[in-house]
Amino acid sequence: MTTNMRTITAAALLLGSAFTISLNADETWYPSKYGSDDTLGAINLLSPAKVVEAAKLVKTGKTYPLGIVTGRDTPAYPPRSYSMTVLQLSDGTGATLGTNKATGNDDLMNLWMGIGSQIDGLGHMGIEHTYYNGNHASDFVRTTGLTKLGVENLPPIVTRGVLIDMAKHFDTAMMLEGQAFNSDDIKAAAKAQGVTISSGDVVLFHTGWINLIGVDNERFGRAQPGIGVDGAEYLASLDVVAVGADTWALEVLPGEDPKQAFPVHPTLLAKNGVYILENMDTRQLAADGVTEFLFVLGQPRFEGSVQAVINPVAIH
Repeated sequence: MTTNMRTITAAALLLGSAFTISLNADETWYPSKYGSDDTLGAINLLSPAKVVEAAKLVKTGKTYPLGIVTGRDTPAYPPRSYSMTVLQLSDGTGATLGTNKATGNDDLMNLWMGIGSQIDGLGHMGIEHTYYNGNHASDFVRTTGLTKLGVENLPPIVTRGVLIDMAKHFDTAMMLEGQAFNSDDIKAAAKAQGVTISSGDVVLFHTGWINLIGVDNERFGRAQPGIGVDGAEYLASLDVVAVGADTWALEVLPGEDPKQAFPVHPTLLAKNGVYILENMDTRQLAADGVTEFLFVLGQPRFEGSVQAVINPVAIH
């Protein structure tokens, strides 16, 4: 286990037993408003009309990669890790192929899907082993992959993207660990930046926290600023498709209630079918003052996947 992993583990233990959720589990939060058999959640809000509308936001043609470079030293929630092996068909000394003397390399990856920039699917976190739309783990979770709610089933997410610069809202270059923002902050920041969040949008938050990657990985992984439960519930009420940030877990850590562990995740995923995007590189968007853009994501389609490493693109 790396030093980064040990520090993140310590933070998780301080927050409580891993993935122990106390979110009024007895309340009614399913069946989904999209239907009792639905498996896509808020992605149902996407439409060809929304794509056409979002495409009109392209003014300069500048593209912004939102994924970070992922490697062995990328901070990750333990025991997640990354390993690559390059398998050489010819290392510069062996035989070549054919009369054209072709040579080449292949690579073998051994990694967790929830590392680096990622999307959390609806099978990632639930409440008392029940996930989005009342699906119980015993019915769809297998060691060989999910039989339902897998990320491979998601259509491309092409829609309007919105960036809310929370660092700017709090008049700082980087928010602090444990600093939460909720509905009042989101409303105020959006109003100041001239942005209205609409149904079917992807909403990203810039906190400045990502600047710690490669500079102070231990601090990056110990805790973070982030959205609180009230903020998550507010965004879900606006019918957004996904919520993301430039942090490794989206939500504020340490959390607002020390008795709860990662409460924003099941609030968005399980209760509302809203997807989570983590480690989004929002720096250039924030630097350029871009607040709305065309968001494009075609996620990898690995069968049965809970999460996926991604590189969405913002186009302005």
